[in-house]
Amino acid sequence: MLGWALAFLVIALIAALFGFTGLAAGAATIAKVLFLVFLALFLLSLIIGLVRRGSTTIRV
Repeated sequence: MLGWALAFLVIALIAALFGFTGLAAGAATIAKVLFLVFLALFLLSLIIGLVRRGSTTIRV
């Protein structure tokens, strides 16, 4: 439990550093780009999974 508290403390300190130094705008832009990239990858893997699931082949 102490480990989780320390992890969240470090995350909070990093967030405060970004917020107080003006780097928040840059971090928000990076977060938006990463969100769109991972959303596209998710949709691509979902479509590929549905296509592969639909094709049933019998292997001997």
